Amino acid sequence: MNEVALVGIGLLTGVTTVLLGFGGGFVAVPVVVWADADLGADAIRVATATSALVMLVNAAFATAVTPRRVLAALRGSGPLLALLAVGAAAGALATRHAPARQAHWGFVAYVALTIVDLLLRPGFLRPRGPVPESRETHREGAREVPRPLPAVLGAPIGAVAAFLGVGGSVMTVPALRRAGHPMRVATALANALTLAIALPATALSLTGTDAVAARTHLHLVGLVDLRAAGALLLGALPVIAMLRRRPPRIPDRAYAWSYVALLSVVEVSMLLAG
Repeated sequence: MNEVALVGIGLLTGVTTVLLGFGGGFVAVPVVVWADADLGADAIRVATATSALVMLVNAAFATAVTPRRVLAALRGSGPLLALLAVGAAAGALATRHAPARQAHWGFVAYVALTIVDLLLRPGFLRPRGPVPESRETHREGAREVPRPLPAVLGAPIGAVAAFLGVGGSVMTVPALRRAGHPMRVATALANALTLAIALPATALSLTGTDAVAARTHLHLVGLVDLRAAGALLLGALPVIAMLRRRPPRIPDRAYAWSYVALLSVVEVSMLLAG
């Protein structure tokens, strides 16, 4: 897959970053697996590490241009952010030592379980009450104030997200929605939470040497494919800036279904890449 194709797919990661809270993980992992298919089983390890860098930059940029009133919902979330980072560091270290195929099929299994959960368990596609579309509905009492995520969830979310390269949004967006946030807010907050996961995961992926880098012609730093990451970011960042400035208005229910639909597309892609 050449750089032009990667830039084009980067455009998609920009859309998913803003609209669905996916900082690039669910799109970047299958794409880099395909782009670096010559690595065989080790392609998933490079894809996971490269995904962490793409997610870090995308999520940081998306968070920087998110209105402060939206990010205010994360006030008091210091313990959650700290545990996300600790879990992410553990997951990134585990990726270096686990069998490569384990990460690939772990990714496939986790996405499949998530899709089933979102379809069958109430609270995501079928909220338990009217979902507010603006701050005014909160003031009118249409629904109780959203609940904060329990800090104890941080370590397992961070570990699984870093190990599989999913970024955490597949866990945080459903959790935030079930806590009472509309999709528009849940996806924006997921980008901020992704920063706590992607930063330690990226640092560990970039540092040190690895046997994969020693036997490949790819431009690897640690386990990160800089060529693929740069092309993906080149496509993503302008889209993030544009969509944050003029976000599309999507009905909340359709928003939730589009989240499930993208997960399904990614699941099929990873099965085909297996």
